[in-house]
Amino acid sequence: MNEMDELKPHSRKLLTIVTEAALEASLCRDLERLGAHGYTITNARGKGSRGKREAGWDSDANIRIDVVCDDATAERISTEMRRRYYDNYAMILLLSDVQVLRPEKF
Repeated sequence: MNEMDELKPHSRKLLTIVTEAALEASLCRDLERLGAHGYTITNARGKGSRGKREAGWDSDANIRIDVVCDDATAERISTEMRRRYYDNYAMILLLSDVQVLRPEKF
């Protein structure tokens, strides 16, 4: 890759998963198995259809996982999350178009 290619933005998807912290280890395994090259996990709190989540206790905590990936990986991950977790856990998925400057990372 030449210097000009490194400056050019490349299209990717940003898949954001907001869910119960108790799922973290299982989700990390799933993401790796489904082709994510990496992810970022942060603590999350807020209010939604399942009430207010303060994150004061581990059992009440939420996490936010951001995955930047190609379209196919985003589809694979989101399909598996809906199939495996939606019915029994508090979880939302957000999908956005993003531009990255280091496409080899994603």
